[in-house]
Amino acid sequence: MAIKNISLNLLVVNRANDRHGELENETAAIAWLFKEREQHMCNLTKDIVDQGKIYEMPLVSPEKSKFIIFDGNRRVTCLKLLDDPRRAPTVELQAFFREQRAHWIGAFPEHIQCQVEVDRDRVDEVLYRRHTGTQNGVGQSTWDDRMKAIFVNRTGKGNGPSVADEIERRLADAHLLPSRRKIPRSTLNRLLSAEQFRSRVGISMKGGRFRFTHDETESLAALSRIATDLANRQIVLGDIWDVDGKKGYLDRLDEEGILPCLSRVIIKDDDTKIESKPTRRKPTAKVIPTVRLTLIPQKDFGLIWPGRLQRHHQIWEELQFHLEVKKHPNAVSVLFRVLLELALENYIKEACVIVHENDKLSTRLEKIGVHLQKAGKIDSKQMDAIRKFKQGDKLFSADTLNKYVHSQNFAPSPEHLMSMWDSFADVIVLCLRA
Repeated sequence: MAIKNISLNLLVVNRANDRHGELENETAAIAWLFKEREQHMCNLTKDIVDQGKIYEMPLVSPEKSKFIIFDGNRRVTCLKLLDDPRRAPTVELQAFFREQRAHWIGAFPEHIQCQVEVDRDRVDEVLYRRHTGTQNGVGQSTWDDRMKAIFVNRTGKGNGPSVADEIERRLADAHLLPSRRKIPRSTLNRLLSAEQFRSRVGISMKGGRFRFTHDETESLAALSRIATDLANRQIVLGDIWDVDGKKGYLDRLDEEGILPCLSRVIIKDDDTKIESKPTRRKPTAKVIPTVRLTLIPQKDFGLIWPGRLQRHHQIWEELQFHLEVKKHPNAVSVLFRVLLELALENYIKEACVIVHENDKLSTRLEKIGVHLQKAGKIDSKQMDAIRKFKQGDKLFSADTLNKYVHSQNFAPSPEHLMSMWDSFADVIVLCLRA
């Protein structure tokens, strides 16, 4: 640990703060703080102005010529906007920061004393032990369940078993451990921090239990390569710090033919319970089925959201958690159309699908469908549904979605909307995963 005075201009508000997950840039991170915690931010600003200083040093880590903030993003944001009120996200907030700056007594600080940690594993350990008590926004804000989940998905930390320990044990049994250096376990945990990444190397930790989901020999070979890359420092923490870094590394291994063939999914014998005779069971209370209220069912779709999909993520959460279809059918129908279009554009860009500028939505979807089918990611039944979308099927077509947005007389039906989602959920998810 080192304590340094760092220029305010060299401190960068963290776009991948665990409060919100990955966003596009520092400006988006600042905007999120005020969108979600405006009153807290204003309270904190007033406190800093009243005291003429901040009491706790920000926790930062060097990145190129600047320093990324890992703890103290709120404090430093307040100072940055006091220094330059034009950076505040609204006209009202700009006026607020100009007013507060006028109350500042003495010289405004150009440098901030910071705790500098080069080792990002240590950064995570410090973060893990902080964040207790909000003090109405003046103190550090406690992480809610979603923020804790983002932290766990990014770092692999949690109360369950360590995926790195499980992998190391199996590589040792197979005599596939790197010969000279130890595997950096925290880095391996971070790389395989979510099921989406673990599934690509043929393993799962669902329910806190390690198991192979694909051919064990192929999976062990892939894990051995990953362990060797990490142990020999060919891949370091900075290379896989965010979602795109993890995905990029696994994509390169896939192109080299290192990862197991995802089409050959195995089913373990111990995962299937076979009963030779029907057993008598005592009557139980009648199960009341869960009523679906939102367009997107509230279940885990295995999506990991990189910063470049910031708006996609926001729309997804509105459709999955906030907007009830029966109460807001018009808003849901429009956002559904927007999400579909954004998802298709993401796949076109990431998978390099050739489309023309004048291609309609239905044509773009058909071209993506052909690309997905050739890659073995969708079947002929799903492709038929895509073709019906272009051909003007009454249930789900491009014309229907256009009417939802533009027609004065075409009212969306909640049941119809949910049926449309169910028909195309797999394709949309695949497009967002690209």
